[in-house]
Amino acid sequence: MAKDVLLELKAVERRYDEGARKLTILDGADFTLHRGETVALVAPSGAGKSTLLHTAGLLEWPDGGDVILNGRACGRLSDDERTAIRRNQIGFVYQFHHLLPEFSAIENIMMPQLVRGLGPKDARDRSIQLLDYMKIGPRAEHRPAELSGGEQQRVAIARAVANAPLLLLADEPTGNLDPATASYVFDALEALVRQSGLSCLIATHNHDLAARMDRRVTLAEGKVVEI
Repeated sequence: MAKDVLLELKAVERRYDEGARKLTILDGADFTLHRGETVALVAPSGAGKSTLLHTAGLLEWPDGGDVILNGRACGRLSDDERTAIRRNQIGFVYQFHHLLPEFSAIENIMMPQLVRGLGPKDARDRSIQLLDYMKIGPRAEHRPAELSGGEQQRVAIARAVANAPLLLLADEPTGNLDPATASYVFDALEALVRQSGLSCLIATHNHDLAARMDRRVTLAEGKVVEI
């Protein structure tokens, strides 16, 4: 794998049981993501966007082929090894924020850092920096129910990058927001990605947002195709 390649899917297959037959979602899918690159995954519902992201993010095992992240073949690693890679190298953002409702915004961002072993003061300091960067510093002590949809999603983005991952995977991160709020949230996400040098694969239906990324791909017959 070339030095500037962070993520590579090689002939990845993913199938699910559907009654007596196998449903093929990914069928020899190949994909390469370079360091610091942003790629939009644009495809209709049911095409396999989430499956591709889950497989790339080591949440699901490929039925064939391999996932190579930062030079390491990950397709056949143990649960513990995959969990460690996800915790340290991959950030996830979903359409719904999945924030812990009983904790404040800053506590939600601190959580993955504490799990990784960072001390409370360092975790809090980094969380404050991220909240300020996402322009919601004054909302740090508010719980998710006290935040707007756009604020909740910006907290979720800050949480996803709290451990300084190499790879950010986002599944319709603005799909639950109105157009104006979606644009504002994406502005914050884009600025954070560019500033940090993250590699980013974002599944989205929003063609305007997709056009702002370095490349666009889609899924056709189980394969990743450049647009």
